[in-house]
Amino acid sequence: MADKHSPELRSKNMAAVKAKNTKPELMIRRALHARGFRYSLHRKDLPGKPDIVLPKYCAVIFVNGCFWHGHDCPAFSWPKTRAEFWRKKIQANVSRDLRNNSLLSEAGWRIATVW
Repeated sequence: MADKHSPELRSKNMAAVKAKNTKPELMIRRALHARGFRYSLHRKDLPGKPDIVLPKYCAVIFVNGCFWHGHDCPAFSWPKTRAEFWRKKIQANVSRDLRNNSLLSEAGWRIATVW
């Protein structure tokens, strides 16, 4: 099935996808804060720049999108157009996530991933 959008519109849509402060991330942050948890955001000194860092508990939370991180669930499907490009990109993201999780674990951090 062909893409329903022109290449220009598709490019504009993909460029608008946010990496920080997404709706799911904001929902989790609000819930944590309401329960008294205090956290920092997107710490650059930690592998993978976790979305939420709870230093008091030595814990990090990643809020991942199923598409970008290759989550094996019904919400994820491989793109039909430019399939090789997307397969390489998403597999690189998955590999990077595994490497970052390993580094964080070795440093003593507890890791939660929310899909």
